[in-house]
Amino acid sequence: MANPHPIKVVPKEEESFHPRDAVKSGIKGGLLGAGVGFVISAIQNSLAKQRVGVWGVFSRTGGSIAMFTAVGTVYTFAKDASANLREKDDTLNITIASFLSGATIGLRVGRIPAILGIGAAFSIVMSTFEYTGGTLRGARREAAEMDEYERKEWLRKNRRRPIEETIANIGEGRGIKPPGYEERRRERLKEKYGIEINPVSANA
Repeated sequence: MANPHPIKVVPKEEESFHPRDAVKSGIKGGLLGAGVGFVISAIQNSLAKQRVGVWGVFSRTGGSIAMFTAVGTVYTFAKDASANLREKDDTLNITIASFLSGATIGLRVGRIPAILGIGAAFSIVMSTFEYTGGTLRGARREAAEMDEYERKEWLRKNRRRPIEETIANIGEGRGIKPPGYEERRRERLKEKYGIEINPVSANA
């Protein structure tokens, strides 16, 4: 049986683009990267053979904090800046941002082949991950491109259960009053308690 409410797929080119605050995104990404870097630096500091003290998180392994802060800032800033310049929200923005952030990691090595290689590797991995839907399983591209309102309407109607099935599972009463509920209720009261209830008429 054909679906009476077909799903409308809106091409990416027809979607309206909303500019983003790249600077704000960069700051948020930097703070998130700093948090991750601090945790990694603390782990590295705790695994050290010699005692370096609490401040070793910054003095001994603080380079991890700086690196993750830089990577987070570059990635989020470049992604939104690229989207604003291109006026498109697609995988290419992830590719550009991933290459730049990977190249930032390669700067620690200080060699051009390492900078380009790490940037390219990071870009390929992140672009593939984004293109497959941002999950390890992958996602259907048509689902990602579906109009959100139409998708939710389709899901709501597709999962709607008949009232008869709901009543059969949970029973009537407790605010659930299907057609004929009052008559069946009076019959049950009469059978169980011997009380006959006459309905009150508004015209009486």
